Amino acid sequence: MNTTKMATSSETTLKKTHVGNKKKPIKRYWHGTETNETGKKQTPKPTKPRGGKRGLTSLPLKRHWHGTEKNKSNGKKQRNHSERTPKQTQPSGEKRALTSLPSKRSWQGTKKNETDGEKQRNDNEQTSTQTEPSGGEKRLISSKEDPFPGTAPIPKNSLKKFKRGEKQEIPRDAWHKVKCAIADSEAVDDMAQKQNARFDLLLPEDAGFLEGDEDEDTCTISQEDIANAVDITSGAKYFNLALSQFGPYRLDYSKNGRHLLLGGRRGHVTCLEWQSKQLMCEMNVMETVNDVKWLHTEAMFAVAQKKWLYIYDNKGIELHCIRKFNDVLRMQFLPYHFLLATASATGFLQYLDVSVGKEVAATCTKAGRLDVMAQNPYNAIIHLGHSNGTVTLWSPNVKEPLVKMLCHQGGVRSVAVDKTGTYMVTSGMDKKLKVYDIRSYKPLQSYFLPAGASCLSLSQKGLLCAATGDTVQVYRDVWGTPVTKPYMAHRLKGSVWGLHFCPFEDILGVGHGEGFTSMVVPGAGEPNFDGYDANPYRSSKQMQEWEVKALLEKVQPELITLDPSMLSKVDKSTWEQRHQDRVKALGYDPLAKGKFIPRFKKKGRSSSGNVERRKRQVAHEDQRDEIRKTVEENMERAKERKQYKKEQMAAAAGQKSALDRFRK
Repeated sequence: MNTTKMATSSETTLKKTHVGNKKKPIKRYWHGTETNETGKKQTPKPTKPRGGKRGLTSLPLKRHWHGTEKNKSNGKKQRNHSERTPKQTQPSGEKRALTSLPSKRSWQGTKKNETDGEKQRNDNEQTSTQTEPSGGEKRLISSKEDPFPGTAPIPKNSLKKFKRGEKQEIPRDAWHKVKCAIADSEAVDDMAQKQNARFDLLLPEDAGFLEGDEDEDTCTISQEDIANAVDITSGAKYFNLALSQFGPYRLDYSKNGRHLLLGGRRGHVTCLEWQSKQLMCEMNVMETVNDVKWLHTEAMFAVAQKKWLYIYDNKGIELHCIRKFNDVLRMQFLPYHFLLATASATGFLQYLDVSVGKEVAATCTKAGRLDVMAQNPYNAIIHLGHSNGTVTLWSPNVKEPLVKMLCHQGGVRSVAVDKTGTYMVTSGMDKKLKVYDIRSYKPLQSYFLPAGASCLSLSQKGLLCAATGDTVQVYRDVWGTPVTKPYMAHRLKGSVWGLHFCPFEDILGVGHGEGFTSMVVPGAGEPNFDGYDANPYRSSKQMQEWEVKALLEKVQPELITLDPSMLSKVDKSTWEQRHQDRVKALGYDPLAKGKFIPRFKKKGRSSSGNVERRKRQVAHEDQRDEIRKTVEENMERAKERKQYKKEQMAAAAGQKSALDRFRK
């Protein structure tokens, strides 16, 4: 039986029959043929490839510069390597040559043979062909440096706008895991601050204000002129609802500014989508309505009626009647805590958790009738105005007022707090309007209004609206420089009973004795909204998902404090006081180190000598701490003595004596 083997460029093909049953080794592609002195061909000894099986060999990887060889015929032998002539190269598309050409670069040319049938030279004699630049031109790679290296700088004002407080000082004796956790949290805060500052450039909308011509006051421009000058959509936002039969009216806008809730003094309650004028529900509760307030979504709202507090849905169906909350006059809803705060005519301040329907806290203010109420959006503190001219700040965790301020000589008529929690505006019976800095509890500005302000409201951009009788005046930048004239003014048909700026819109809603009026106030609303918090264009599905997420992230009422940054700090003094109270109650210190009692060890290790040795060792460890403390105290005393001596020597050197006149 004849065998024929395919050979590579470094071996020849042998045609030889087997002799007997002798098994010949498998020939590898790297094996050549050797001849003895007698001229006979000798087969080299087989070598086993590393890591492979006996009969499995792998051909070498073929490179793009290697050619392919073909035998002239299946029965003929190939010539020796020294006498071999190169064959033609196989095209890249054939199956025989399984090679992949290298990826062509822009600066590399293409190799061209002179003729299609010309053979390539040998590997050792082969010379590189001349490359031609593509396009006929040489490509130059610039070696210039980047004129603006690194990331783009961030304006300092933007960074200051999104700053989340001062960095904490890490104690030296803190645990290493605590240090790592603090460092990681600070790194995350820094990254969030920089990202917010960068993304602030992507908010193209800006608040625009009303500007008049030369020698023209903007307060003289009427609402009709503004509605005729703006576009049709904005002009349609100025309208009047004639509801003289059941007025005056209280009002409230939903958190995203899409829905309006009206409550008439004589029992008329209605809610509508005010931009499209689509009525959601309308009813008459047949008793006095003191206040109305939207809850966490536009699906439910609360109505403070003459006797008790009622909860309705947006279809007008009564959901709850809460009889614990009686004689309610004013209400405020805390959206992140799901708390409805109510102030009653009996002087009680009560908190209702609307997520579970339970009363969280009830505090007797001991200040009489409570008909002036506002909330601080920054820290969820409730501000109450009293008839003796004071304003008190309340939290559901404390039964006493956190802060008590004397603001007016007469009774307080209205209170408003800006969204940053920095400024508070109050108006009183003394016909004064005052601006306070809540951080220092000091007055910044004081204005005198001839008729006094009965209602106050602050917009998202800091505009102040004050209602005096049937006139509504809007002021701009009241806590900066003193204001001499209003920014806008508008006169209504009846006396004003409720004011509220619409979120994310340049709209002011006014409830008065003759119904409701929607005014256009340029520059009042925030032009850029947060889609994750209050999205005016969210669908019903998004609203459901937001409600579930808000319930999961609900802030507990125990976390309401004047300074929210104190929640991340440890109150050491309080802990020490609790420890002292515990020691007094128990009669001993439970954290004190007790007397050392050696454990009993077996196999003769609890002999009297070993026990005494262990006691002595523990006693020495306790003595080391005492010795260390005494050494430190002695070193401090020595430093004080040296300092005292230096001061005495300096004082003695500075004194003059009678013999100083003889010194040269």
